[in-house]
Amino acid sequence: MHLTIRNIGLNFDKDGRAIIKLWAPLAKSVALMFGETTMQLDKSQHGYWSGETDQVKPGDLYWFNVDGKKLPDPASLSQPEGVHGPSKAIDLLHYVTPDDNKWINHPLNEYLIYELHTGTFSEEGTFNGIAAQLDHLIELGINAIELMPVASFPGERNWGYDGVFPFAVQESYGGADGLRSLVKSCHDKGIAVILDVVYNHMGPEGNYLPEFGPYFTEKYHTPWGSAVNFDDNGCDGVRSYFIENAIMWFRDFHIDALRLDAVHAIKDFGAVHILQEISRRTEILSAQTGRVHYLIAESDLTDPRYISDVQINGLGMDSQWIDEFHHALRVTVGEPLKGYYADFNGIEDLAKSFKDAYVYTGTFSEERNRTFGKEATGHPGKQFIAFSQNHDQIGNRMLGERSASLYNVNQQKLMAAAVFSAPFIPMLFMGEEWGSTDPFLYFVSHGDEELIEQVREGRKAEFAAMHSEGETPDPQAEETFNKSKINWNFNGEAQKVELFKFYKALIHLRKSNLCLKMCDREATHVQLFKEQNCIVLERGLTGSDSLVLCVFNFSKNQENLPVPKGVTLNQMLLNSYSKNEFQQEAEIPSSMLNIQPESFIAYLASYV
Repeated sequence: MHLTIRNIGLNFDKDGRAIIKLWAPLAKSVALMFGETTMQLDKSQHGYWSGETDQVKPGDLYWFNVDGKKLPDPASLSQPEGVHGPSKAIDLLHYVTPDDNKWINHPLNEYLIYELHTGTFSEEGTFNGIAAQLDHLIELGINAIELMPVASFPGERNWGYDGVFPFAVQESYGGADGLRSLVKSCHDKGIAVILDVVYNHMGPEGNYLPEFGPYFTEKYHTPWGSAVNFDDNGCDGVRSYFIENAIMWFRDFHIDALRLDAVHAIKDFGAVHILQEISRRTEILSAQTGRVHYLIAESDLTDPRYISDVQINGLGMDSQWIDEFHHALRVTVGEPLKGYYADFNGIEDLAKSFKDAYVYTGTFSEERNRTFGKEATGHPGKQFIAFSQNHDQIGNRMLGERSASLYNVNQQKLMAAAVFSAPFIPMLFMGEEWGSTDPFLYFVSHGDEELIEQVREGRKAEFAAMHSEGETPDPQAEETFNKSKINWNFNGEAQKVELFKFYKALIHLRKSNLCLKMCDREATHVQLFKEQNCIVLERGLTGSDSLVLCVFNFSKNQENLPVPKGVTLNQMLLNSYSKNEFQQEAEIPSSMLNIQPESFIAYLASYV
């Protein structure tokens, strides 16, 4: 059931009448242009211009004329001719189908996330291409996909973080209709949909927002230039714009969760932070519709305020990515200490992250040359998302190498086991489950030659900071994009089939065992064996004697480790070293754990 329509842009009411509302506080005149018609809008309070008409129909192209300048709608739902072309009218009210309300979102702690990029996930590079592989994800055991940003960007090749129309779905992916269809297909198959959104900056090409009002401020600067204006003069219209965007994805497209990109780059020192406002509005929507929605933050600050309740002046996010777990895990496996990896000590930091989520919790960071972070005491495990690779961590490498190009299959299994055994929400990146070696490179398709050259030089400078050698792939070249497409023909390769089988077993174990499924940080205990490069992880459940004992050997030697005091092993559940992962040992060890090099074993156990 639709409760309302968007409060910005061009929308249709239940009678099919077009309702127009545009924020242009400095404009002297504003008109809507469609076909051969120019319709003047009326100025109302707080810088908004409005009008109604029954002459505009869904599918019609239109422009706004602001003081004589022809511009696309900043809240456009569709840009069929690209970011510099006219906007297309879409009727969101008719996006609801009778089956939509049958879907019930998964509890957050049960999410098993698969991050993907629409353009490179399939040969088609569309939402339909994703839909065609949903059965593969179901076989794997995934119950949530995370789409990298789909907001309209220049050209047809982009990671999505250069989007300039936050409300418009990229046409080359399938547009708004394609996204809505994909969400319905996912829900029909029991898969939740997370959408990556960018509220900290706009892309450099096709950003017409400054033509309409003070969307940006010189008060703060970010890595992308002037900050989005969330707390400076004239910011109310900007705040409403992004709040409406978040609510639209939930209400009109039935997206289940939003992943908010780089929230540390959102500058807002007002009494009510924009994230708090988005959280509050999301709660109101959920109360009205009965549909549960989640907000997930990406932040490079180990600051639990982002995931703390708004009632105690937290920013109200439900969960966040933890890059520090990734960094510690990769260094433990053998990642060279370059760039941000230089700040991590391997297995000591991994053991700390298993328990504390964050690594830096008020401790001194050599890389930052300052004390950094804060403990996340009292925050449940479902508020943290762990991974061994993602789009950033792969794309931050000059050649875009995935784990399968850097580590052997035993190491890949070991990293996967660390992610899925941790008391956090696990996430994997597309193709990881069979060890895809296709790179995931950075690619764009800008139209401005000067901008293209700036992007090329910027990437070279970034890799210089990581001490990378060799020739940087050209981000503008179509070949760079094509190299990043996944090759799905892996069934004939024994090692990839073996890895896929292990991921399936690992995910099945995670889903079927409450001790792993419930993300109970309080019942998680870690034993570090530094000299052996091993960790023994107890994953229990508060109030229960049951646990899963997870044993990690990151060394290249066979190791013998003591069974933790007070723990009895009952059954081996999974062994990454065995070709038959479910093969149980004839004898369960009572005092010492024998574990092969670079391997993982999980035991069903109990406290005595």
